[in-house]
Amino acid sequence: MAKSPEEQHPQKVYGWAARDSSGILSPFHFSRRHEIVGVVTKTGSNVTRFKEGERVGVGVIVGSCKTCESCQQDLENYCPQVVFTYNSLDLDGTKTYGGYSNVVVVNQRYVLRFPDNLAPDAGAPLLCAGVTVYSPMKYYGMTEPGKHLGVAGLGGLGHVAVKLGKAFGLKVTVISSSPNKEAEAIDRLGADDFLLSSDPAKIKASLGTMDFIIDTVSAVHPLTPLLALLKLNGKLITVGLPDKPLELPIFPLVMGRKLVGGSDIGGIKETQEMLDFCAKHNITADIELIRMDEINTAFERLAKSDVRYRFVIDVDNSLSQ
Repeated sequence: MAKSPEEQHPQKVYGWAARDSSGILSPFHFSRRHEIVGVVTKTGSNVTRFKEGERVGVGVIVGSCKTCESCQQDLENYCPQVVFTYNSLDLDGTKTYGGYSNVVVVNQRYVLRFPDNLAPDAGAPLLCAGVTVYSPMKYYGMTEPGKHLGVAGLGGLGHVAVKLGKAFGLKVTVISSSPNKEAEAIDRLGADDFLLSSDPAKIKASLGTMDFIIDTVSAVHPLTPLLALLKLNGKLITVGLPDKPLELPIFPLVMGRKLVGGSDIGGIKETQEMLDFCAKHNITADIELIRMDEINTAFERLAKSDVRYRFVIDVDNSLSQ
């Protein structure tokens, strides 16, 4: 007799794509498939952490070896055998397809409790963008109230970094090449200041004033101007992933005892911590909710940088129509 899915995968949590308690809600950044929020509809026999009807989230990771040093430290994102939510091979050799579906099945270790007071659509991008900036801020000590944080780039990552920085009690300055983002940064997102990278006078006045900079820029850009903004012992942390190598000048690092580092999303434990922090401080991403049949238009707008700041697909309403 053939075994049921629950018998074959007793550790896994099941859910359906829906906007209500009948199943899992799957809104996520449209060009990814790894920011999924919903409701548990079924569990395997060995699942102890979740039960039917609970709100849950699935982020970037759905598998890892569970035994390496990284996994033992709850840093599954650095596991050599990490399994990503889409376009990855699971440990059993099957391919992962992410949230572009009406059902998602995930091992309970990689499922997150999604706080009730976070909107599922605006909260979904936190599962990637949120932890991508939260993790380095915690690891590199960028959370001390009163310190000065620079946020380079005001996009999907940068706007969440501004909100997190303010919640940590930091003075936050947005560093951008787009003058039209000043009002957005200060009036809408709550940044304390705005620094236009092409304004020599403002750059000069800001030299050596920042304790930390989190660099979210994904295009190739010079690091020297950013390093010059840092104080002695300042830290420049990059998370933007340009597609070509950046030139790293050594002289300013040596003369200012400065540090350049990086970070890649976060482990499951830290992602849960980030969600709980965001729920406490009422932090979500700024999004536009779209249907599946609007994806081509969304791509065209994205190419023009015409999105504030994440497109989120309403899977249930798209399927029901």
